[in-house]
Amino acid sequence: MFGIPGKQAVSMTPAAVKQIVKLMERDGSKGLRIGVKKGGCAGMEYTMDYVSEIDANDEVIEQDGARVMIAPMAQMFLFGTEIDYEVALLESGFKFRNPNVADACGCGESIKFKDVEELARESAQG
Repeated sequence: MFGIPGKQAVSMTPAAVKQIVKLMERDGSKGLRIGVKKGGCAGMEYTMDYVSEIDANDEVIEQDGARVMIAPMAQMFLFGTEIDYEVALLESGFKFRNPNVADACGCGESIKFKDVEELARESAQG
């Protein structure tokens, strides 16, 4: 895992924990796997998938019954991210507060990350 020993890769707000637990119970899954993929107008997009089997290479974060797995290729890009779940009049969904994002499109669905060297330097500084 790319990160700081003793510090979780991502954190979850109480609202996110509640929603993840609800989804796990409803679908009988072992949790949600979070990743990133190429796409969108800013270059990258978050992915979330139900997990029936935990991959040995996933970083597993558990909090109050909620379980999130971070796909290996996404670990560096998601370190330090806070996952929230927001309910609004027109839409509801997971929100990622990610310190590694350099830019995002207006819709918030597509992101651009800082370059790998910059992320590595910031992680090494603590």
